[in-house]
Amino acid sequence: MTTDRTPDGLSAVGIFRDLSAEDRLAMEAELAKVSLRRGEILVREGDEADALYIAVTGRFDVRIAGREDVVAEIGPGSPIGEIAFLAGGTRTATVVATRDSVVLKLDRTDFDRLCQRMPGVWRTLTASLASRLAAQTARPSVMSEPLPRTIAVIPAGPKPIPQRFVELLVSAFQATGRTCLLRSGDIEDFVGRDVDLSSRAATEALNALEASHDALILVADDTLTDWSEKAIRQADLVLRVGSAEPVTKDIVSESPHEIFASGLLAPRVQRLVLLHDRRRTPFGSRLWLRHRLVRMHHHVAMTDRIDFDRLVRFITGRAVGLVACGGGAFCAAHIGIYKAILEAGVAIDIMGGTSGGSAMTAGFAMGLSPDDIDRVTHEIFVENKALRRYTWPIYSIFDHTHFDRQVAPYYSGIDIEDLWIPFFAISTNLSRYSLHRHTDGDLWAAVRASGSIPALLPPYYTEDGQMLVDGCLLDNVPIRSMHEMKQGPNIVIAFTVPQLERFEVDYRSLPSRGDIVRRMLIPFGTAPLPEAPGLGSVLLRSLMANRQEFERHMKPDDLLLVPPLPENMSILDWNRHSELMHATHLWASGELIRRREAKPAALAGARAGHQTPIARAYRRSPKFEQT
Repeated sequence: MTTDRTPDGLSAVGIFRDLSAEDRLAMEAELAKVSLRRGEILVREGDEADALYIAVTGRFDVRIAGREDVVAEIGPGSPIGEIAFLAGGTRTATVVATRDSVVLKLDRTDFDRLCQRMPGVWRTLTASLASRLAAQTARPSVMSEPLPRTIAVIPAGPKPIPQRFVELLVSAFQATGRTCLLRSGDIEDFVGRDVDLSSRAATEALNALEASHDALILVADDTLTDWSEKAIRQADLVLRVGSAEPVTKDIVSESPHEIFASGLLAPRVQRLVLLHDRRRTPFGSRLWLRHRLVRMHHHVAMTDRIDFDRLVRFITGRAVGLVACGGGAFCAAHIGIYKAILEAGVAIDIMGGTSGGSAMTAGFAMGLSPDDIDRVTHEIFVENKALRRYTWPIYSIFDHTHFDRQVAPYYSGIDIEDLWIPFFAISTNLSRYSLHRHTDGDLWAAVRASGSIPALLPPYYTEDGQMLVDGCLLDNVPIRSMHEMKQGPNIVIAFTVPQLERFEVDYRSLPSRGDIVRRMLIPFGTAPLPEAPGLGSVLLRSLMANRQEFERHMKPDDLLLVPPLPENMSILDWNRHSELMHATHLWASGELIRRREAKPAALAGARAGHQTPIARAYRRSPKFEQT
């Protein structure tokens, strides 16, 4: 760790933003620049809080003794250790540089002298900090994560990175802000001739480039050179780029670059990009991911900019997600809303859901059109009565073998990893009493587990002995899971359980087992059964009531859509799926127009028309050819 006395701007730092220009200049004069190498500790838990730090470039992990996970990540423009410093006392966490970084330091002595000279500094800082803490407390969410500024592009597998990929990636980044591309042949222009790339001078030159651009892209050499290693050490994010076809043992093996990156960087700051020469059904993605620990993988076709724009939205925290709740037959509303989303020109970058919502978004992720899914819904639930065949109620009320025969053909034979658009499904793990998020493996298994309504259908049992049931027991609107997977706005679909007519049911009129058997055996001349909701309807309404206060996990850019539902429709009434789809489509079309100005991030226009060719590619099953 090295220190220089160097002024720098503070206007971009939250807790200093309310200071006057004069006060900021006075504080800047007291700051010292500190350079850290990857792995160096900036502050240590338990030490005296004798200095305040501000991240200029780089990235830091915040860790607490006794916990294996990272409590928070800190990026450029953020203060470090400000709470303990302003409150006095000792450090409550350890902060470690996860890449070569630069911070500004303000000692306690210098800060006290500054406050004596300008008392308003202390008052403004504490008021700003209190306001920020209050806002965070009012809206609990997932761990704050800084966006990457320096991105290293390295080869995955034995093939070099195509020049065309670099050109299209840079072009997509340039549409979002100032972008600088740097290769090994360019480094002398910025660092100088014969400068050691592991030196402080090289780090500061790259940090200066990062500070003057929104994105700095460092392209590694084809081999693991000094430049390649420096690019990986300097990066906030590493993109591993590999050719998706053909899938062979040699192709999917890790490159030396990847092995080096795995030894230095956490999986959460690495992404795998699988390149395709054209848009078609991916295959073999599971082999690529078997020995690679990465945050997410992305399928990219080299034929146009669509997938490059999506990749950049993920990197820059602008990826648009679609979250679909569970709700039995009401999930036909998802089809109408999705149709309106496509017509509005909104490109969905990732999608997922719970129960019936997972089944619908799985179809969307496969690229099926809304009309296709409506026809399939009719075939499964109306024509073939998937949830109408009863069985002896030992394991469930409905015959799951009949249900599986109707649903499985539409999802079988596809790995979640091979979906062109990232997808997840939520189920409840009764073996561990925890939420289970399906992001890999058999798509049919994920959809089946997510919709295993307790009592109506038996649980789905995994090969490793886990008992999975409907996800709505723990999270019927999985917005939190979406936020854990990516940053950016989301379109969230939730249902309000319709206020059906008051249940004017005389409890004493509910028949006994003997009465039911007699009425079944002698249907004529006996009083009809009272008009009370059946077991399935009561159970599903009970599950839907578990919303788990999902609204508190909503962020300002998220758009919540709660479509009106027919008051006289049953939660198991699949006969009205098309009626509900069309009504919801009309409602959503107007609602998206009305809400576009209020939520521009979630409803930003983009090219969404590429869904159709993906749909054709995924129609492997004869079932889809018949619809």
